[in-house]
Amino acid sequence: MRQLAVSAVCLLVIGCSGDDVVKGQEGFVKGFFGGVAADEPRAVLEGRKVLSKGGSAADAVTAMYFTLSVTLPSAASLGGGGICITYDPKTNKAEVLDFLGRSPRHIPAGATRPSAVPGNPLGFFVLHSRYGRLQWSEMVAPAEKLARFGTQASRSLIKRFQPVAAALIEDPDSRAVFVNADKKIIKEGDYFRQEDLSTTLAMIRSRGPLTLYRGPFADQLAEAALAVGGSLSPGDLRAFRPQWRETVSISLGNDMAHFSAPPAAGGLVAAQMLAMLEDDDRFEDAPEIERAHLLAETALRAFADRARWLGGDNSSAQPAKSVVAPDHIEKLMANYRDRTHLQAKSLNPKPLIKAENPSATSFLAIDPEGGAVSCALTMNNNFGIGRMARGTGIVLAANPRGVGRGPISLGPMMVVNHNTKKFLFTAAAAGGAAAATAMINVAARALLGEEKLSKALARGRIHHGGMPDFTYYEPNIPTDIIGALKKKGHRIAATPILGGVNVAHCRGGLPHDPETCQVLTDPRGYGLALSASE
Repeated sequence: MRQLAVSAVCLLVIGCSGDDVVKGQEGFVKGFFGGVAADEPRAVLEGRKVLSKGGSAADAVTAMYFTLSVTLPSAASLGGGGICITYDPKTNKAEVLDFLGRSPRHIPAGATRPSAVPGNPLGFFVLHSRYGRLQWSEMVAPAEKLARFGTQASRSLIKRFQPVAAALIEDPDSRAVFVNADKKIIKEGDYFRQEDLSTTLAMIRSRGPLTLYRGPFADQLAEAALAVGGSLSPGDLRAFRPQWRETVSISLGNDMAHFSAPPAAGGLVAAQMLAMLEDDDRFEDAPEIERAHLLAETALRAFADRARWLGGDNSSAQPAKSVVAPDHIEKLMANYRDRTHLQAKSLNPKPLIKAENPSATSFLAIDPEGGAVSCALTMNNNFGIGRMARGTGIVLAANPRGVGRGPISLGPMMVVNHNTKKFLFTAAAAGGAAAATAMINVAARALLGEEKLSKALARGRIHHGGMPDFTYYEPNIPTDIIGALKKKGHRIAATPILGGVNVAHCRGGLPHDPETCQVLTDPRGYGLALSASE
């Protein structure tokens, strides 16, 4: 009888060990629990807890997202949107979930700061509904507590906050969050609270996210958006629907690489690059001094081809599958020369100079069964329109149709072997135009060059965005490679950082060989990655 009483207590107290720990409690998973990576550390800690409890990759990224809505509202507010790519080993299927913030159907004449229709809350609810294992409320509750009782400002948040701090705190609701009791703007390590946001999260936790899109709160949110110069209506909220989409895929030998299609156009750019690098084993067979040239030349061709297929609304004017078809890839590389840079002005169509939104964040999770989810989110501008919807704690995202706005640079990837139902690789990136090329710099070296993931992630990167006709490089690239690029006709320019990548690679495949897994965050940023046995 005493033993039963002790067991009952253990069910209620986190931290009990041994056989007393049940599913839903930290420490339930023994051995490999999967892995998580994100641009902001607190979100990773929450994702790790979920995996340790026996949650799926979808559970983990859902908990990570709601944490990010508190700790990184610059890119992941409830007002923003995003895209995720998933792999489910039970169905052996990779899918894309699109919940990008949509442009409102009507922008009022008085809207000085046009805003987007929020996508994140309903997007992660749809993801969790299909692939989650734990209770919805458990995914939201930690974020609610962080908002209510306070959390420390991370370096990741402060680096994004500092450039816009003066403008942001003109908004009374933002000032109440980001200015402390001493009337000083918060700095790294300072605690900050978001009481209005905690109330909104409590509603999402207890009633579900549809309360943001229907009924009295939706009316309040739309009215609050209009009051600060935004553009949102109850009809826009009611009409919003996340969409499951087919992936765009290319073959890598016996494996299949999956990408997102536009309007997250970075996925199609990345898919073309990887297909060109893989074609005829170009990257695998190339010496290191040519690999930098290859990365620049394939990026140039992919961005030039984007001018042909990308529509004005960021959709694809061509069937996405045709853009990565083997015959089209061969056509793109027909004029490739290993000793000569192809001048951008000689291409038809010529690459276009297109302003791209660099404000985004990415995160991912893998679970022991081989399930995986990678996501990239954006507010279409750093802190969106720079205003909160009064009384809600929600930072509003910018209208994606503005100049230099939108999700064009987003596009996570997933690599699996469908014959053996093995998960192999997933990645997501941020960094504007350089996001897709940064991700492929890493993927090409890890998958085609068979480098250790940590080495592939740390290596200096190469980027060519089409126009202007410059090859950008990170300063840690060896001088002999820079000299070789110059000799081949590249006009070069150094830049401190090209993109930020979160990545997971299981060389032997999950769930079969977990000891081969590495989950890493980019050393260029201020994120965190955790993957360990317990």
